[in-house]
Amino acid sequence: MSNKKARTAYDPSRGPVGQIRQVLVEQAVADEPYTQRILARLGDIPTEIVADNEMFDQDLLGIDKDFATGLTKGKQILLLGRNRGRFLKACPATREYRCCDYQVLNIGMNCPMECVYCILQAYLNNPWLSFFVNTDDLFRELTEAFSAEPERVWRIGTGEFTDSLALDSLTCLSRELVSFMRDQPKAVLELKTKTDYIENLKNLEHNGRTIVAWSLNSPPIMQNEELKTASLDQRLSAAAQCAKMGYRLAFHFDPIIHHPGWQEGYRQTIKQLFEKVPAASIVWISMGALRFLPNLKSIATARFPNSGFFYNEFVLGLDNKFRYFRTLRVEMYKLIYEELKKYAATNTCIYMCMESDEIWQEVCGYTPEEDGGLATMLDRAAGLVE
Repeated sequence: MSNKKARTAYDPSRGPVGQIRQVLVEQAVADEPYTQRILARLGDIPTEIVADNEMFDQDLLGIDKDFATGLTKGKQILLLGRNRGRFLKACPATREYRCCDYQVLNIGMNCPMECVYCILQAYLNNPWLSFFVNTDDLFRELTEAFSAEPERVWRIGTGEFTDSLALDSLTCLSRELVSFMRDQPKAVLELKTKTDYIENLKNLEHNGRTIVAWSLNSPPIMQNEELKTASLDQRLSAAAQCAKMGYRLAFHFDPIIHHPGWQEGYRQTIKQLFEKVPAASIVWISMGALRFLPNLKSIATARFPNSGFFYNEFVLGLDNKFRYFRTLRVEMYKLIYEELKKYAATNTCIYMCMESDEIWQEVCGYTPEEDGGLATMLDRAAGLVE
């Protein structure tokens, strides 16, 4: 797919939901009012009610059994069903690297956008989009968790297994989440996205308990490796609008990818970020160098044969993911960290995701433990602790 076609396919008025060509509805939730509202917003897209034992039948859906090729069509199919497990879980982390104690709120699986490096390609076992309509259970679980540990501080995000706002023009879930979080004294919700769809965030009383976040990258990476996503200008314009609405913001340079001209590329993005977005509105900014599961390379290169960054040199890390060699990671982190420090407010937490104390010391000149630990640093930036 050419970059021009990918950009044309992105509809700013709805986010990336224009990719959806078919809808499957689990029989058990077909008559739910929430399901019916979503279907009404989808319009005349072909819809089929499926029994539980048919939901994962790739033959029935006409999806290639080869996951790499089946994923392209799978991303055009939306499954509305129930989450039969827990909604709220700790972020999957590795003890050998510094983790921020993030909690994941699982609202669905997969994403209609096409980032070449997306780890979900190697993580998921089903190729289609899914959204969990049993949101009453979601809010019940959150209420019970907050009540069971009233003194605990919570940082929660919906962007681990899907994009937080990619389907929001259909689901409008963000409005319910923002309203629910408004009255939580010891919790914040992070909505992380590569879209610019913020329509449902308007005219809400959020009380500063929702942080709206965007993934950013070097312009060549955003243009060539993040297909069917909002452009840099679109993302930053949306962020500036959210700042005017009083939302606090976050940004994630993850994955940082080594490519020709990477230094100027990341400098350019950082400069544009602070030209468009008030520094005082930014709660935290993360950095994370490209890391991937071993089987992602074969899947991604089969789907995106014109992409070349997977052919760089990597080493297998302690988390069983391939990473750039330490010297290259440090070089990239140092440049981006120093550029961010030029513009960022003093109370913005700039941190690295899943890196060792040795890397922290080399890049930042200190380790998280010297400042109370990474979780405390982020809690402090979010105003959850003193």
